[in-house]
Amino acid sequence: MKAPPLTLPLRAYRYGLLLGEPAVAGLLAWRSRRGKEDPGRLPERRGLPGRARPVGALVWMHGASIGEALSLIGLVEGMIRRGFSVLVTTGTRSAAELIGHRLPAGAVHQYMPLDAPRWVERFLDHWQPDLALVAESEIWPNTVVALHARDIPLLLVNGRMSERSFKGWERAPRTAQALLARIAICLAQTKDDAERFARLGAPRVSVAGNLKYDSAVPPADRQQMAYLGEMIGDRPVWVAASTHPGEDEMVAETHAALRDRLPRLLTVVVPRHPRRGEAVAACAAAAGLRSARRATGGRPHPSVELYVADTIGELGLFYRLSPLVYLGGSLVPHGGQNPIEPIRLDTAVLHGPHTHNFAQVYRALDAAGGALPVADGPELTASVGDLLADPRRIRSMAEAGQRALRPFEGAVERTLAVLDPFIAQMKLAALHAS
Repeated sequence: MKAPPLTLPLRAYRYGLLLGEPAVAGLLAWRSRRGKEDPGRLPERRGLPGRARPVGALVWMHGASIGEALSLIGLVEGMIRRGFSVLVTTGTRSAAELIGHRLPAGAVHQYMPLDAPRWVERFLDHWQPDLALVAESEIWPNTVVALHARDIPLLLVNGRMSERSFKGWERAPRTAQALLARIAICLAQTKDDAERFARLGAPRVSVAGNLKYDSAVPPADRQQMAYLGEMIGDRPVWVAASTHPGEDEMVAETHAALRDRLPRLLTVVVPRHPRRGEAVAACAAAAGLRSARRATGGRPHPSVELYVADTIGELGLFYRLSPLVYLGGSLVPHGGQNPIEPIRLDTAVLHGPHTHNFAQVYRALDAAGGALPVADGPELTASVGDLLADPRRIRSMAEAGQRALRPFEGAVERTLAVLDPFIAQMKLAALHAS
């Protein structure tokens, strides 16, 4: 089907980035100086390849940050089993560092080029993907247009469209339709997401579910598990995972308030951004707590009360070491973090009121008793104290959480089933080429 013509805002965006390419390059250099870009791989952000293209059919999958990238792993494995090479791109440095350890053989990682037209064309000239999959809501106009112009099918998988985003797009309906009409298929997480995409003009929309429900549990180093497990011993322990500014103070105050009741308590804080480790340690000091930072070689010795796990890719380790997890980004208005991984690792979950990023799963977990909402710092303190004093209740919550997730599983297989016609087309093209 012929796509609608590009609207004036889309043409202005395109030419603005053509003319503004030097300014965008300057922005990249500035971000690199601040540690937000990998200086050794900065050319990839300008579409310059960091390695050779694999031989044969290639599927390109993009997940902007950690959650989106990890949700694609099941699809990556599925396409590799079907005989295809896979290129995975990410947009953040933390996602790149983590995904590099999780990709199976047959997949390579690169940074996503910024949406400057020349950089996108340079990227596509080198990688020449046969199929492109983009996770959740990453709709970059110049990339969408370039893929469509080259007849490379683009699928939006694990599609998500919040009510706020929908209202924003609704103010430019012709622009939204011009972009969405260039997407071959939109596979939404929920019925509400699907309806929003369809109302904005996406021509082929269906519900496949959330890929994150099928994600493998994060790995953990066995030696570190044994080492830290022996060091912690039988101390009561809980984890505050993926915390944001404003939450670390509440976590430290929770520990301080529970000191008399649980004198051997160990609190582990895993900040969402590891570079905040020093700030988390400062919060502990302000609350009168002894802390140690993992990034500087600290360990949770018996004298340490608050352990700052400011490293990347070790959440799986600390989820396995603790029966109770508070998931951050939810006592501050960030939208919450993904509870699926800790639930799969048999932990009880606490969370604040701000969980709109994962509203569906939190509703299911709360209803089943697999997670417990807390309104503020004092409620966090009360819930941590009560649960750590009641191991049976913690086990019951963990089991309820596992049961609550089961009805949502299967999104990977449903998505791969939708990909079957594209897979057949790629195999047919390979036969003709040979």
